[in-house]
Amino acid sequence: MKPEPRTLPPSPNWYCARCSDAAPGGIFGFAARTSVFLVRVGPGAGASPGAPPFRVVGELVGHTERVSGFTFSHHPGQYNLCATSSDDGTVKIWDVETKAVVTEHALHQHTISALHWSPTVKDLIVSGDEKGVVFCYWLNRSDSQHLFTEPRAIFCLTCSPHHENLVAIGYKDGIVIIIDISKKGEVVHRLRGHDDEIHSIAWCPLSGEDCLSINQEENSEEPDIPNGKLIAETPITKGCYLATGSKDQTIRIWSCSRGRGVMVLKLPFLKRRSGGVDPTVKERLWLTLHWPKNQPTQLVSSCFGGELLLWDLTQSWRRKYTLFSTSAEGHNHSRIVFNLCPLKTEDGKQLLLSTSMDRDVKCWDMATLECCWTLPSLGGFAYSLAFSPVDVGSLAIGVGDGMIRVWNTLSIKNNYDVKNFWQGVKSKVTALCWHPNKEGCLAFGTDDGKVGLYDTCSNKPPQISSTYHKKTVYRLAWGPPVPPMSLGGEGDRPSLTLYSCGGEGIVLQHNPWKLSGEAFDINKLVRDTNSIRYKLPVHTEISWKGDGKVMALGNEDGSIEIFQVPNLKLLCTIQQHHKLVNAIVWHHEHGSRPELSCLLASGSNNAVIYVHNLKAVLESNPESPITITEPYRTLSGHTAKVTSLAWSPHHDGRLVSACYDGTAQVWDALREEPLFNFRGHRGRLLCVAWSPVDPECIYSGADDFCVYRWLTSMQDHSRPPQGKKCIELEKKRLSQFKPKLKKKKKPTLRLPIKQDSSIGNEDESVRENLAPVENGLSDQDGEEEAQEPELPPSPVVCGEPVSCTAVSLGLEKSKVTVSSKVASLKKEPPKEKPEALLKKRKARSMLPLSTSLDHRSKEELHRDCLVLATATHARELHEDVSADLEERFHLGLFTDRAALYRMMETEGKGHLESGHPELCHQLMLWKGDLKGALQAAAERGELTDSLVAVAPVAGYSVWLWAVEAFAKQLCFQDQYVKAASYLLSIHRVYEAVELLRSNHLYREAIAVAKARLRPEDPVLKDLYLSWGSILERDGHYAIAAKCYLGATSAYDAAKVLARKGDAASLRTAAELAAIAGESELAASLALRCAQELLLLKNWVGAQEALGLHESLQGQRLVFCLLELLCRHLEEKQPPEVRGPSSIYHQWAAGSEGTLVQRVTGVWRSAFSVDTPEQCRAALQKLQDVKYPSATSNTPFRQLLLHVCHDLTLAMLSQQAASWEEAVPALLQAVVRSYTSGNFTLMQEIYSAFLPGGCDHLRDKLGDLSPTMAAFKSLEAFFIYGQLYEVWWSLCGPGSESSIWVWSAESTVSDKQSKPGDSASAEDVEQPPGPGLRLSAESERLLSACKELFSERHASLQTSQRTVAEVQETLAEMIRQHQKSQLCKATANGPNRDEPSQQTEWAPSQPPSPTEERNAPVSLPELTRRLTEANERIAEFPESVKAWPFPDVLECCLVLLHIGSQCPGAVNPEMQQQAQKLLQKYGHTRAYRRHCQIRHT
Repeated sequence: MKPEPRTLPPSPNWYCARCSDAAPGGIFGFAARTSVFLVRVGPGAGASPGAPPFRVVGELVGHTERVSGFTFSHHPGQYNLCATSSDDGTVKIWDVETKAVVTEHALHQHTISALHWSPTVKDLIVSGDEKGVVFCYWLNRSDSQHLFTEPRAIFCLTCSPHHENLVAIGYKDGIVIIIDISKKGEVVHRLRGHDDEIHSIAWCPLSGEDCLSINQEENSEEPDIPNGKLIAETPITKGCYLATGSKDQTIRIWSCSRGRGVMVLKLPFLKRRSGGVDPTVKERLWLTLHWPKNQPTQLVSSCFGGELLLWDLTQSWRRKYTLFSTSAEGHNHSRIVFNLCPLKTEDGKQLLLSTSMDRDVKCWDMATLECCWTLPSLGGFAYSLAFSPVDVGSLAIGVGDGMIRVWNTLSIKNNYDVKNFWQGVKSKVTALCWHPNKEGCLAFGTDDGKVGLYDTCSNKPPQISSTYHKKTVYRLAWGPPVPPMSLGGEGDRPSLTLYSCGGEGIVLQHNPWKLSGEAFDINKLVRDTNSIRYKLPVHTEISWKGDGKVMALGNEDGSIEIFQVPNLKLLCTIQQHHKLVNAIVWHHEHGSRPELSCLLASGSNNAVIYVHNLKAVLESNPESPITITEPYRTLSGHTAKVTSLAWSPHHDGRLVSACYDGTAQVWDALREEPLFNFRGHRGRLLCVAWSPVDPECIYSGADDFCVYRWLTSMQDHSRPPQGKKCIELEKKRLSQFKPKLKKKKKPTLRLPIKQDSSIGNEDESVRENLAPVENGLSDQDGEEEAQEPELPPSPVVCGEPVSCTAVSLGLEKSKVTVSSKVASLKKEPPKEKPEALLKKRKARSMLPLSTSLDHRSKEELHRDCLVLATATHARELHEDVSADLEERFHLGLFTDRAALYRMMETEGKGHLESGHPELCHQLMLWKGDLKGALQAAAERGELTDSLVAVAPVAGYSVWLWAVEAFAKQLCFQDQYVKAASYLLSIHRVYEAVELLRSNHLYREAIAVAKARLRPEDPVLKDLYLSWGSILERDGHYAIAAKCYLGATSAYDAAKVLARKGDAASLRTAAELAAIAGESELAASLALRCAQELLLLKNWVGAQEALGLHESLQGQRLVFCLLELLCRHLEEKQPPEVRGPSSIYHQWAAGSEGTLVQRVTGVWRSAFSVDTPEQCRAALQKLQDVKYPSATSNTPFRQLLLHVCHDLTLAMLSQQAASWEEAVPALLQAVVRSYTSGNFTLMQEIYSAFLPGGCDHLRDKLGDLSPTMAAFKSLEAFFIYGQLYEVWWSLCGPGSESSIWVWSAESTVSDKQSKPGDSASAEDVEQPPGPGLRLSAESERLLSACKELFSERHASLQTSQRTVAEVQETLAEMIRQHQKSQLCKATANGPNRDEPSQQTEWAPSQPPSPTEERNAPVSLPELTRRLTEANERIAEFPESVKAWPFPDVLECCLVLLHIGSQCPGAVNPEMQQQAQKLLQKYGHTRAYRRHCQIRHT
């Protein structure tokens, strides 16, 4: 069985009473999210010598929600069985050896909170839920028992190790009960004393109460008669102690014989050694217990800050305890501990394993109380991986739990030597990048836009850049400074600066010497240097070439831009991807082939990886930027977005990719071949990194909270899964935790992963927008847990955000609780009333207080008259009369104005108190105090339309002020459109437009600006561009294009329309660009449209698309030839194997004449290409298009297009009587077919374009032509193909006669595959049939084979093979040396997780005796061979090296086989020549075995 990959697992789940356990013999398991991870502990772990004896050996996968409980069976014979409980409502029983479910039940109707496998009954599993229901499940008989003793939330339960029917249960409110399950859950004891949650229950390992010398009268807190009645002593109630730990900070020891507490241990307030945490915060405490076996006088407990205490129970009056690991600094947990479980290893060691909120699993030696080892874990997505180029082996991991891990992967003593860095982070770490030269300098970026620098060699907090990105930081890169930072002197600026790319599409340049200074947006420099007038694309990726001279930027629209330092001159744009670019990587520069350093690999959201060779662009340094539309290599196989890429530093052209399909794929990029596929993750892969020291070792991280270290040679698969396999992986990924929505909480949306803004990917975008759930908590809450210990934990946390508009996300079982405030805003429709009740309501009185005072008693009214008369007729008012008038304010209606004002003021206050401010405002209007009414209404936010309407009465300034105040009030009420209308009424046009814009009312803002501002006002254009950017991000490309057109930016409009990528959108974009005069863009889009239609076999539509631009006339000819060739090939196939019907032109239906005649006829009739001048013009346009060479993995449709391009060049050159150009073009088409392995296509080219052979071309060229060497290669390939036709006609009998062989049974040649290497000549050999002889045509052909036996070409090919073999041997020696150094570094022996050095590099077949003799080759000898071979190659003329030639030795072998099958058919002189060439040049590895076989 192959070893498991080394795993950095997810963190153990928090706030669970029992989510880890260990089985005798050395298996430890802990629950992490929706699964259980298994760790082998002890000598059987297979760890390296000197390393801690533990290893992660597997995972139990099956639950769909958080695992809340885990317990092993501790019965001999079934140590391999364990049980788990989950929030999905199931209890599963597993076999850890097979990692499969044995059985399961879903008896609980509520969330399961406690689980335990009975230590006395081998098939009994007891579980309890949050509603107080207990289920006993007997595995062997599949029987169950339902118990409901207390209607309280169960927190923990533990079965007695002494009595098979006793179970102790702890509740959330502090109650502990002991029940007898044999008596239907009868309560034996109810233990009261705790006043908060019961976190842990531990039974004394020994029965009886003689093991502790506890004074029975001491600490008696409860009466001897519990529950008010006397319980008779039975064997069940006799003799046993029970320990409970509670959130109330106490441990209590209970006597089960009397049902009362006998000892109370209060946790001490210890001074924490690893940072300060307030110990009085009860919510931060989790008190777990472990009672060591055979040590009843000692008890282990957790404490406030992660410390472990060993209590001495023999001296209860002193409360004596011992701290674990008092000598080792930093070996204790730094956060609260959740679980403790014992483990006895195979060699008899007593260990204790603990899980904690600090995300570490620690192992303790109970003999010394010291920490043996620590297993670190991850509490979030693994977003980023980066190996240090200086400190080799240091792997930095950016995690979503707000911490950076630095893993020393080369540590000898500890396979998991991990340091945590959390200071100053406070958010998900989404990007990492080491400084290329400075040791320990690590740059990091977070999802809240922060960029910082950590010195991992010190404990200092990080430096944080003062310039934040507005969104998530996706990528960091170190590169040379560019202006303005590069304008200073050498000593005034750093040699390398930090570049960061954020989710808002901006790339910032940070000065590492002065992070407090402002960072610079490089877009300004790009725009100024290249005089760009259109909108710059949104950047999503940045990568610097190794020499620091070239920078690549990936964009949201799928384009990649290549810039040259120092001023970021745009060299070229790669238009290959059509979706957001996620990863760009340059090939390393230290390989055996320096020219590969110009390879650029890129991955995007469209699942295809493209590799571009930019050598020609970088060397030519074009004056104006060029556009590249064809890749050098295409790597297809993934089925989802590609998130990360990494080149192997040990190989040439080897690439690894990480993808959302859940796999990592290793490619041979030069051959377009998939090599190895890793499928160990259970989620979407986010990052990947190749080990700098081990050629086979790769690290990958994913959203399953894991980082895996895996070996390429250990993988069972070679390519990503397709079809059903892909569906199975998707199901595996979806089986991860689906969090429940938390009630009464609406978390904010977080975007931790790059977003594809395409509107068509709704499911994917919803998944990405959901906050990731980590350790049973959401990612956000996990970060709060890690950084803010003063906050209380949340037992149920929402991992999926609910939008504030209450839009359903389509999740099943989701319950959204609407607050009363929101509910109050929804008014029910008025109920209909009978007609009798529909009476006109009387208007409310303006002076209700005065009116009510006039309805008092007669005496009071009379008194009013007297007071009024006195006040009216008295010359001077006395104090008592004035007092009466103030008291009787309603009399102001009959006295002077001042009294009336006082009455109105009193009435106004009454209106305000009764909730009618509008009546108060009317009274103020009656007084003529309009300004005061407006001010009072504005202060209370109660301005109305009617009040503002009368404001002009108070004056112009008052009206302006009132309108502004009312507009502000409307904004607070979310009535932005109405507020803007009022601002327009006072001619505040710009403010109104900005108000609408800031609230994303772009349509209304544009309407206002268009109506009220000048057409050339820049605000209007800015509005169009801003709205267009938002629409483009949301995937509304057509409306975004209209916005760009409104902003007179037709270039951007065409680009955004093309982002959809379908044929209709591309055609519209091409037409738009043509109308706007963007001819280059129009031509490129039209060609893309035609290629899309070509995939649909819509030839008519493709030609119409190409006809949109006159510069594509040459491409129309290529597509015409391609259509006719496809029709020609299709007609030669049987009807039953033909594909779906294609939409051909009418002119493609004819079958008269040869293919060449039909092509020229259609060119003449349909495209008016007749004269040599027209052919020359089309030829010049097509010669500018260069396609990469083909490989055996080139898709057939792409190969056909490239071949037809070459054939079109050949035919146009022929029509223009330019034979010097026709022959190389025709040879290029043949070579493409040959190198791609498509022998059938090569033969079709010869039969269609050279049906009579190559002799007529020789006459056209002449013997002194400079292209005679190309002609000889073309002729050689023609003879090569005919040679194989003859040989195959000898080997395979058929039903049709052959022109090559005459026999009793006619034969037919097999043309469906390319002739293989020389091995095929040996493997296919068969004895000749009876009466078999060659035809005259075959014999004539064989005599022409002497053209193939070119000694110059044989020598050149042998030298080239020698160079390749020496380079391969050197690379192998380097890998072997690195492997041996690695083995020495790991304590003089290989890791048992990996195959031995000899096994890993053993050849697949036993070497021959000659190879064994020559096996040990020294480095000087290899260098000498390489030098000699290169010197021999340099001596050959360029005419020989420039043009490919068939393999001479292969042709020799084929000819000799034909001679052996048909004696006398081959000229003896030619046979001797073939044997001579094989003897002279057959010493390379490829032909050595075959030559030996021929000689024997």
